[in-house]
Amino acid sequence: MSLAPRFLSVGGGLAGLAAAVRAQELGLAAVVLEAGSGPHYPCNSRIAGGILHVSYQDVRLSAEQLRAGMREQDVIDSPQAEAIADTASRAFDWLRRHGVKMANFPQLKRGAWVMAPPRPMVTGLQPSTNWRGRGPDRALQILRARLLALGGEFIEGARAQELIQAEGCCAGVVASRAGEELRLAAAATLLADGGFAADSGYFREFIGPNPDEVVQRNAGSNRGDALTMARAIGAGLCGTDSFYGHVLSRDALHNPALWPYPQVDALGAAGVIVDTEARRLFDEGLGGIYAANHLARLDRPASAQVIIDAAIWNGPGRVGLVAPNPMLPYHGGTLHQADDLDTLAALTGLPARKLIDTVRQYNAALAGGTLAALTPPRTQRKAAALPIQTPPFMAIPVCSGITNTMGGIRIDDHGHVLTANGDVIPGLYAAGAATGGLEGGPPISYVGGLIKAVVFGMRAAEDAAHRVVSHHPEENRHAIP
Repeated sequence: MSLAPRFLSVGGGLAGLAAAVRAQELGLAAVVLEAGSGPHYPCNSRIAGGILHVSYQDVRLSAEQLRAGMREQDVIDSPQAEAIADTASRAFDWLRRHGVKMANFPQLKRGAWVMAPPRPMVTGLQPSTNWRGRGPDRALQILRARLLALGGEFIEGARAQELIQAEGCCAGVVASRAGEELRLAAAATLLADGGFAADSGYFREFIGPNPDEVVQRNAGSNRGDALTMARAIGAGLCGTDSFYGHVLSRDALHNPALWPYPQVDALGAAGVIVDTEARRLFDEGLGGIYAANHLARLDRPASAQVIIDAAIWNGPGRVGLVAPNPMLPYHGGTLHQADDLDTLAALTGLPARKLIDTVRQYNAALAGGTLAALTPPRTQRKAAALPIQTPPFMAIPVCSGITNTMGGIRIDDHGHVLTANGDVIPGLYAAGAATGGLEGGPPISYVGGLIKAVVFGMRAAEDAAHRVVSHHPEENRHAIP
């Protein structure tokens, strides 16, 4: 079977669908190739919280405000960051014009928006009760229907395997569906399969040695096909050691009621996170995404514990979309409690003398304003440190949960796939979690997966339309608004 679309999206998540709809409305014949099947095929976009923000800011802010907010969150200074700042508001308006409903979400620092109707933020991930028919799921259904109404095509149950090359350009994809080979020719191909978070081989190569001790806090569909295909034709990679995720109860490894929520981020950021020898592991003040990344890199990612006291448990522990107090113990998460650190050490298996010494040094540094002199240093720019001194003292065994990768295929500000030397691979684009170069870095900065997907899906489609129009004016005279 052979098809010849002008624009081909590999992946039916938010990036792939946004790109295909945008390409189709600009006059290109668009096809989406999706490995899943059915009206609710699995992808991270579908089960996401649906919050649209740029580094926790309202996407409708001015480009300069968005740039400042990204700098504040240590986002990598790159042409991609400029593209987000310049396009986020327009992408938000574009989604709304196509029928994606939005509701205000004021909990973030400067406001944000959530796809409506909002998905309930509850423990567990039951399709019938908390995501099916809700904002992100509905948004994907709306965009798929819009693509078909505009004359585009959606091919499900087809897994991409190889990129077609012709005269130095990417010219389409070879895929497999029910044992049949599909060869889909395209003037422009977009890779948007959600990254490689669920592939244990890539996890070991890029992130850490023990994926079995990390919770797959995702749809399980992001298996790295795009990365494999792009690498095979010389694409460069960047930032592959970073991901978006959260600190979870260790019991989430076998108890599905404990993911995607509650997160233990705020507790770890307020107290200390220690290893099996009761030594602090890293700067807890850089927050939960940073902590999740560093835990995942350990030989034993599920070996750490968060140490807090009653004041932290009843303070930061009660904050958040799904607060760990009381939801963590209510759903079976382990919470050790004791009136003194000696007893807590006995409950947790930690060495008592070292645990007492670690907490004592931490409290003294906090009281004396010398947190930066600790080993490792502790900062407070992103999360305030609180003393651990009010009984009962508590310990929560934790692990890392990975949602989606932040690094991957190297792209420019229009989504062109680049070689390791920075040269464009003609005809090939990438968007969403399959890409790198915007988030991550040493502080594990975060922009926002959904807005990143829409922005680069749109920009790739617009660039492709411009190039096809300029080379084939007799076939297409549509202007890009």
